[in-house]
Amino acid sequence: MPVTKLDLSQDGPALTAALVDFPSVSGTEKPLADAIEEALRTLPHLTVDRHGNNVVARTNLGRAERVVLAGHIDTVPIADNVPSRLDENGVLWGCGTSDMKSGVAVQLRIAATVPEPNRDLTFVFYDNEEVAAHLNGLGHVADAHPDWLAGDFAILLEPSDGQVEGGCQGTLRVHLRMKGERAHSARGWMGSNAIHAAAPVLARLAAYEPRRPVIDGLEYREGLNAVGIEGGVATNVIPDECTVIVNYRYAPDRSMAQAEAHVREVFAGCGVDEFVVDDHTGGALPGLSHPAAAAFMAAVGGTAHPKFGWTDVARFSALGVPAVNYGPGNPLLAHKRDEHVAVERITHCERRLYDWLTA
Repeated sequence: MPVTKLDLSQDGPALTAALVDFPSVSGTEKPLADAIEEALRTLPHLTVDRHGNNVVARTNLGRAERVVLAGHIDTVPIADNVPSRLDENGVLWGCGTSDMKSGVAVQLRIAATVPEPNRDLTFVFYDNEEVAAHLNGLGHVADAHPDWLAGDFAILLEPSDGQVEGGCQGTLRVHLRMKGERAHSARGWMGSNAIHAAAPVLARLAAYEPRRPVIDGLEYREGLNAVGIEGGVATNVIPDECTVIVNYRYAPDRSMAQAEAHVREVFAGCGVDEFVVDDHTGGALPGLSHPAAAAFMAAVGGTAHPKFGWTDVARFSALGVPAVNYGPGNPLLAHKRDEHVAVERITHCERRLYDWLTA
C-alpha cells in the first residue's frame, strides 16, 4: 500500500524506509513535500514555510547561534529498487537509502525530538538536486527567500558515511569544438578531418597532471577529463566538426574565473575553434576553522575529509554560511541499483546530532 503520510515518531531506520517507499524521482517531489510539510506543521515549536516543493521549518528561541540542517528530497530514477527491504544484517536496501533519504530521516527525527535545542535550528527540505542546476530547489529558495537560509553554520546531510566532509570541489564542463571540411572519404585529401584535429586536445588531457592542494588540512584531488566526444557525419564522409566534452573538478581555493582561465590555458595552442562553457558551479571552502564547525567536529569525533564531488554546501558558502557534509549514507553507493545503508549508520548520525544540539 503506497505511503501517503509520515509518522515522525518512528525511529530513523523505519522513517528512512517510509521515505524510500514514498517515490520522489526528480520532478515528482510534490506528494513527498506535502507529507513533510503536513508532518512538520504538527510540531508546535516550529515555524513552517514553503516555496514550491521546498519546505523550510525553523525554531525561534533567540539562541546565540543558528544551525541549518538541509537535505534534498528527490532521487535518481528508480531501478527496480523500491519498495525498501531490510535484511537480516541490519542493512536497508532501496532507491535513495544512501542518497539521501536516510539523511532526510535524520533531519525529520531531529526536528521532532529536539524541541528546545541549544542552538536555533532551520530545517530545509528541497527538490530537484539530482538534475540540472537551474532546477535546484535550494537555489530557488536562496533567490526568493535568502533570509530563510540565514545561519551561522550549515550541515548538508549528503551521504558521507557518518564522517564530516568539508567543503566541496567546483565543477566546470566545457565543449571544445574543432572545425574541418567535409569530403568523400575516398578522396579524404579534399577535406579536413575534424576528428583528427582533436588529437592535440586528447594528448593534452592524457598528459595532464592534476593538483592536490591542501586546504584547512584537507587534501583535495583535482581532475581534468574528457567525458564525451561527438563527431562524424556518415561512414563515407570526412567529418567537418568534432566536439570533445571536458569536465574539470577543481579544489575550492580556485574561483570560478580562475578555473575557467586555467582550462583555457591548458588547451591553448591545441587548435580549438570554439570554447563553450556548458555548465559551471563553484566550490566551497571547508570552513572548519569556524567556531560552530569546530564545536561540531569535537562533538561528532573522527577525522574530517575533503568532499571530492560538488554538493549544495557551495550554495551556503555563497550566502556566507560555512557548511559541511555529514550524513549516514555511503557516497560510493549513491545512484546504484544496489543502493543501501546500514541501519547503524542512521542511528549513529542521529545520536551524534542529538547529543550536540542538546548538550
